[in-house]
Amino acid sequence: MTLLYLGSLLFGGSHLLAILFPGLRDSFRAQFGEKAWKALFGIVSLAGVVLMVVGFGRARFGSDPVDVLYDAPLGMKHLTMLLVLLAFVLIGASHGKGYLKKWLHNPMSIGIVLWSGGHLLVNGRRSDVWLFGTFLVVGLADILMSELRGKRPDYIPRVRSDIVAVVVGLVLYAVFLFGFHPYVLGIPVV
Repeated sequence: MTLLYLGSLLFGGSHLLAILFPGLRDSFRAQFGEKAWKALFGIVSLAGVVLMVVGFGRARFGSDPVDVLYDAPLGMKHLTMLLVLLAFVLIGASHGKGYLKKWLHNPMSIGIVLWSGGHLLVNGRRSDVWLFGTFLVVGLADILMSELRGKRPDYIPRVRSDIVAVVVGLVLYAVFLFGFHPYVLGIPVV
């Protein structure tokens, strides 16, 4: 679990620093330069994700003892599947200029919150709570601070972008549901 904790600290900490303290983030950016700052932030974030994944794998499938914090409420699997589907559509919508992005303001973070929150509904092990909880906290902080700062996308929306987002979301959902989850993670969902 140590690697999972360290990865959560690196990934979650770097993102929360940038979200909660934009003045500090901007001073680092000015001090290092735009490219160097992005490279450093990317390396720290990637290192955090890698440590989280390795730590999660060791905790969940390795020699670490299983530490269950709570049992999933009955019937949450289908709700989680719906939330994850919506999450993938919103993540797809974050890259276009559609009505979804214009209306929701921050579809990427909303998608991350739905994805992580859904997984927390059905996974109560300590390693699950740390992994998905980190993403949930970062996503919620980003949504809240973006709304408080009045951050809004400014463009003329196109229906085509929303159609692409739905198609991309459905394809990603199918890949994760029928490929990644059962064959890479070894956790069949259906």
